[in-house]
Amino acid sequence: MTHRWYVLRSKPCKEEFLAGQMELRKMEIFNPRIRVQTVNPRARKIKPYFPGYLFVHLDLEEAGTFSAQYIPGTVGLVTFGGEAADVPDGLIHAIRNRVEEINAAGGELFDALIMGQTVVVHSGLFAGYEAIFNARLPGSERVRVLLKLLKNRQIPADLPAGQIRPKK
Repeated sequence: MTHRWYVLRSKPCKEEFLAGQMELRKMEIFNPRIRVQTVNPRARKIKPYFPGYLFVHLDLEEAGTFSAQYIPGTVGLVTFGGEAADVPDGLIHAIRNRVEEINAAGGELFDALIMGQTVVVHSGLFAGYEAIFNARLPGSERVRVLLKLLKNRQIPADLPAGQIRPKK
């Protein structure tokens, strides 16, 4: 009997519903969610950290690989070559810590940035470049930064908010 963490795909925008279905079946789940600052006051204040996915801790031999496929709200387990992909416990622990860190900071980290603050692009096309935070784009999870490129020339760029971090 070996319990492992697996990734379960949900139908679009059904992560909460699927989490409830899994809890009804007495299955241990991890549904990482973060607080977000929205422009629209009626918009959801908590969003999934991994939209369309959640983690389930189970013994596949005991539960069966196809049992997760028939739970309402699910698309099935994430598989590679027909094998359900398991997630190491250390990675689940790291994700939990990161989600707690974001929520303890009051939500998504880019909300704490101030116009003119120096940031570093840590992923994507401009990874490794420094930039100046200019604005959070309304109604989206994107930000506008001024990239420091050739001869200190600043070029405006719209990037996903998750690609930037404050410079330390």
